[in-house]
Amino acid sequence: MSSALPHPLLRLSDAVRHTAAVQLRDRVAGDDARRRADGIWGKTGERWFTPEDPIWRVHLDAAMFVGGIRALLLQSLHPLAMAGVEDHSNYRDDPWGRLQQTSNFISTTTFGTIPDAERLVARIRGIHRRVHGTFEGVPYRADDPHLLAWVHAAEADSFLTCFRAYGGGSLTSAEADTYVAQIGSVSSRLGFDNAPATVAQLDETLASYRTELRGTPAARSVLRFITWRPPLSPAARPAYLTLVAGAVGTLPPYAREMLGIRTPPGAAPALRALGNLGARGIRWLLSDPQIQADRRVNQATDAALRA
Repeated sequence: MSSALPHPLLRLSDAVRHTAAVQLRDRVAGDDARRRADGIWGKTGERWFTPEDPIWRVHLDAAMFVGGIRALLLQSLHPLAMAGVEDHSNYRDDPWGRLQQTSNFISTTTFGTIPDAERLVARIRGIHRRVHGTFEGVPYRADDPHLLAWVHAAEADSFLTCFRAYGGGSLTSAEADTYVAQIGSVSSRLGFDNAPATVAQLDETLASYRTELRGTPAARSVLRFITWRPPLSPAARPAYLTLVAGAVGTLPPYAREMLGIRTPPGAAPALRALGNLGARGIRWLLSDPQIQADRRVNQATDAALRA
């Protein structure tokens, strides 16, 4: 009798995981997530990258959920970049829609065919040309190469940092450099030159913006929204806050100070431990057999089409 007891419990656990995994996938990729996946993986054609490339390893990992939050917080510290978001984005009214747009861009340019990736890049460039304004009397444009380079550097650093802290795999130093070069080869197509090609160059780029960064009221508003007003059910918020903690725990001290984040001395390791717990939880959800089966079919289809 006792040996049979776990089986219904295991089936219940699998059912709960599958439901939560599908909900998570649909939140991140949209209600038509399956159609989008088929459009990315199911097309014949050359890709910019292959499964052997570090960018695949990083962008398929659950640590991206933490990296995305960190990237938003770090990017918000440039007043002109933040002004563009504040003036022209509907992230407060439709945060899931904005997340889905970002997810679609990363997925299409990392895993999709070159024609699809190029069309999406061209569309984003067209949107950027229409985004402009002033902040404290200083004009800004979303297609300003200087601002694009900042947004890219903060994103690349966040994805790489969080993969190294919370990823289900690892990168050698050479692979990390390759990752920086690969993500730079995509982002630079949005309209800037000389994207960092190594981790050292990425660090230098980030440091070069240090004097331009400020914790503006708009940046701190982003932090409050991300932390305390996410569009999630009360039951989901504790798990989500582990991802926020992981993002905050990997921010440089100057960024936490600018955002008004006050933590006791030595708190960063505890925040990173929570982030690791959150990333592991996402990884467990995405290990749902049906989700994994869909991914294997997609990858096998892609490999066959490229053969």
